[in-house]
Amino acid sequence: MGRTGAQVLVDTLVEEGVEVVFGFPGGSVLGIYDALPRAAIKHVLVRHEQGAVHAADGYARVTGKTGVCIATSGPGATNLVTGLATAYMDSVPLVAITGQTSRRLLGRDSFQEADITGITMPITKHNYLVKNPDDLPRVLKEAFHIASTGRPGPVLVDVPKDVAALEVRASTPREVFLPGYKPVYEGHPVQIGEIAKAIRSSRRPLMLVGGGVIRSGASVEALRLAERCEIPVSTTLMGLGAIPSDHPLYLGMPGMHGTAYANTALGECDLLIGLGVRFDDRVTGKIDCFAANARIIHVDIDPAEIGKNVRVDIPVVGDVKNVLSRLLGLVTPAQRPEWIQRIECMKRSRPLTYSRKGLLKPQYIIEELGRLTRGEAVIVTDVGQHQMWTAQYYPFRHPRSFLSSGGLGTMGYGLPAAIGAQVGLPDKQVVLVTGDGSFQMNVQELATAVSLGVPVKVVLMNNGYLGMVRQWQELFCNGRYVATKLEGNPDFVKLAEAYGATGIKVTDEAGVRPALEHALETEGLVLLDFRVAPEENVFPLVPAEQPLSNMIGGD
Repeated sequence: MGRTGAQVLVDTLVEEGVEVVFGFPGGSVLGIYDALPRAAIKHVLVRHEQGAVHAADGYARVTGKTGVCIATSGPGATNLVTGLATAYMDSVPLVAITGQTSRRLLGRDSFQEADITGITMPITKHNYLVKNPDDLPRVLKEAFHIASTGRPGPVLVDVPKDVAALEVRASTPREVFLPGYKPVYEGHPVQIGEIAKAIRSSRRPLMLVGGGVIRSGASVEALRLAERCEIPVSTTLMGLGAIPSDHPLYLGMPGMHGTAYANTALGECDLLIGLGVRFDDRVTGKIDCFAANARIIHVDIDPAEIGKNVRVDIPVVGDVKNVLSRLLGLVTPAQRPEWIQRIECMKRSRPLTYSRKGLLKPQYIIEELGRLTRGEAVIVTDVGQHQMWTAQYYPFRHPRSFLSSGGLGTMGYGLPAAIGAQVGLPDKQVVLVTGDGSFQMNVQELATAVSLGVPVKVVLMNNGYLGMVRQWQELFCNGRYVATKLEGNPDFVKLAEAYGATGIKVTDEAGVRPALEHALETEGLVLLDFRVAPEENVFPLVPAEQPLSNMIGGD
């Protein structure tokens, strides 16, 4: 007998260079798991399928490789949905392999049957239900190709149990042939020339760098363009790390919780160069008022994004790295002393600031973490206030050093993603910054981390609230707090110890630096339970769908 579908699947993983998969076994994937030991592939057993997909996501973001996760049929597959949507929104290359009931049982409401291809169609780049065993080699080859090329994204392959068990006669094709899928990598030279002309004629240009710059490996080219033409740079949440935060041309993050000077610069620039960005609502605020005085350039590999949210004067479809490489050959060095002086004035007049009076402040903890790690750590966050404080106050220096759920805003992303990041980069310092709300959504993955021996450090901002929701209730609901106080929180130090990790509680500023130093020097997972000011707010804040000039707080 030739190879079974399960054996073909495992052999394909090896051929694609997969070194690790994250998964949780079940009846419909028994054959796949039985075939796994035949390959030198590390399997990470998570404690929940959502942990598997988030871990694969974190692995993919830090390594640039395609992450892989496996789940069984029915609830195993549906537990991947949130993670797939997270990866889809943030353009993360993933291949999710799900088991399915045998073909003869499909459509009969069989045990653990779910139409996972139908369920995930809107949140995957592509998906497959493999009904013919001989299609499996081609489908798997296509899945990895689609996930990692063009605008990256998740691809799901649903494999019925009997397909995994049957003999496959077809061989794996050497090349992928998809007539309807032809990503454009080289930007149109005429349009790139128009960008060069626009930069030469601009007095107040501004670059807006997004996650696409990091995905394409274009951080060096983006910085060269900024320095050569003296163009200030702002990065979106997904673009953090593309430009060193201590660079004099760097303006920080714009948008709802962006710096005042980045938002002001967006309003005053006469040319906005968007590189690998989606121009999402958290960045633009009220669309009609966004960069109202500027011509807008948009470079992106996904043509569907160009013109989707904002008007675009010079569109370029192509890989950002390729476009910038060509553009650098067309632009000449320039100096803009008046614009740079204006930018410096903005920075001095409205810097990021907070009061250190009263109870322990989360911003201070992030600043101390930055000083101790010198901006060299891989920082993973969950979603909420701590996410925004991290984006504002941590000194990111390198691409692929910030992992967070940006587009979907997934609470519970942080811990499994940090595990995946540490598996992908075992020699790097990985730090999870999380909140007491987010952390408990996938807290069971502490068992995964401890069993693997990954030395992730957990910085837990424990304020006893769902902090971001509480802040909005304070500001926009006249202080009526409804369902945001986290009564019944566990003792997180004891919880960490129960899982076999180290836990430390910190209640004041004096204990912050010693606790962080101890954690960073200690082997294994360490959880730092920081009891922070319960009602500290994130500022500046631009209310939803308001102009970026309508900033609240931060003075």
